[in-house]
Amino acid sequence: MFRRIGIVTKQADVALRSALDTVLEVLARHGAEVLVDHLAVAVPPSASPHLAREEELVANRDLVIAIGGDGTLLRAAKLAFPHRVPVLGVNLGRLGFLADLSPLQVTQGLDAILAGRYCAEERCVLLCEILRDGATLATQIAVNDVVIQRWSTARLITLNTYVDGRFVHTQRSDGMIISTPTGSTAYALSGGGPILDPTLPAMVLVPICPHTLTNRPLVISNNSRIEIDFASDNAEDSRVTADGNPMPILKAGDRIRITRHADAVRLIHPSGHDHFATLRAKLQWGCSPC
Repeated sequence: MFRRIGIVTKQADVALRSALDTVLEVLARHGAEVLVDHLAVAVPPSASPHLAREEELVANRDLVIAIGGDGTLLRAAKLAFPHRVPVLGVNLGRLGFLADLSPLQVTQGLDAILAGRYCAEERCVLLCEILRDGATLATQIAVNDVVIQRWSTARLITLNTYVDGRFVHTQRSDGMIISTPTGSTAYALSGGGPILDPTLPAMVLVPICPHTLTNRPLVISNNSRIEIDFASDNAEDSRVTADGNPMPILKAGDRIRITRHADAVRLIHPSGHDHFATLRAKLQWGCSPC
C-alpha cells in the first residue's frame, strides 16, 4: 500500500501550515515514510519531517500528495509522471477540480485512502514537440493543455492546423488551446470550449478570440496527431506553453506537434468520488442566480 510518500506543496502561505500539520499527523499514525517539499520550509510544521528537492519527492515513492490548488497538483503530477507514481490532492486553492480533499476532510479522507478505500483513474497526457528544420528542438508534457498564443505583439497571429496530416484550417486569432479532458475545465473552458468527461479518449482544439467567428472548438480523437505552423513570418511574436510552462521562443518555419503520450497520470480519489458532483459544486450548477 502507500508507505513511502512524498508531499509537494504550494509556495508557503498561511493555510499551508495547518494543512501540512494535519497531513503529517495522519501519515505518522499510519507509520508512513515521508519526504516534504523544500518549498514548505518557510512554514515548518509542528513535526520535523525530512525536507527534499523535487526529484527526491517522487523517486521510489508509493504516493505523492499535493497540498495546494490545481496548479500544485499539476506540478506534482508532472514530477510523478516519469516515475508512474499516483497523485492525491489536498485543495487549498479556489476551485480545485483535481485536488479532492478540503482541509476539513483531510483526516477522515486520508485515513480511508491509506486503509485502501479509494478509487483511481488515469488521465491523458499530451506530448508537445517543437520541430525546427526537421529536428526536435524541445519537448514538454501537459496534463491540462498546450497553448499557442501571441506573445509580444498586439496583432493577431495566423496558424495552419493539420490533424493526421489532413489540413483543417487557417486561423487568424490570439492563438489556440489544445486541451485534454482534464484541462477542459481550465483555460479551454474560459475560451468557450466544452467540458469533456475525463474518461473520454479525446482532445479539444479551442481557438482564442478568432477573427472568423465560425472558428469553433473542435473535439478529436486523442489518437490523432496535431501539427500547427505559422502562415506568416511572425512566429517570434508567439509562444508555446505546456501547463503554463514556457517552451523555447519560436522562429519562422517552426512546427508544433502535439500527440497523446503513451503513459498516463494516475490520480487517487476518495472512495465514491463523483466527477459530476465536483462539477456541480465548483460551477454552482442548480444554484439560484439571484
